[in-house]
Amino acid sequence: MLSAEQLLASYANGIFPMARAADDPQLHWYDPPRRGVLPVGGVHASRSLRRNLRRGGWRAEIGGDFSAIVAACADRDETWINAPLTRLYAQLHASGHAHALAVLHEGQLAGGVFGVSLGTAFFGESMFSRRTDGSKMALVWLSRHLADCGFTLFDSQFLTPHLASMGGVEITRHAYQRQLRHALTRVADFHARPVPDAAELLPAV
Repeated sequence: MLSAEQLLASYANGIFPMARAADDPQLHWYDPPRRGVLPVGGVHASRSLRRNLRRGGWRAEIGGDFSAIVAACADRDETWINAPLTRLYAQLHASGHAHALAVLHEGQLAGGVFGVSLGTAFFGESMFSRRTDGSKMALVWLSRHLADCGFTLFDSQFLTPHLASMGGVEITRHAYQRQLRHALTRVADFHARPVPDAAELLPAV
């Protein structure tokens, strides 16, 4: 059975696991030739997203119910998050290596994102949205928070059209490994700074 320590060692080598389905107990390992990354502190917010944020009612929080965010990310018709991964993420959270950011609108959960941290690298795992712009808000907030806390690499694993529209790019495996090695020589603390409020976020988006 894969341990949390072995999972962290895999991340440190640029390899990550996924299941083929929620009911598939097996994990399959990936080291894609081209890697998706997002800009730390510079995720793009569209004009409509900025307008939505200015209307008010939005806020983000960290340190809440981590397991609830993971469960919300897995709550879809097709998911790569199976029971073994859920268990491992919980163990990494308990050891301070997995984190979640929740976005609320008018006090109700609107979206969220979670991932794994190692050095100054943050490996984004999954996100979800329960209302329009929920996951986009989560990415913008997380990107700013990572910059505030000293992170240098925001790994999205693969690049989707959604991530590309927010500033994500693909880099070669060699370029990714170089950035990862640099990130592993430094230290960042996901809880070093409070998550910014919407008023702080707006100038950056």
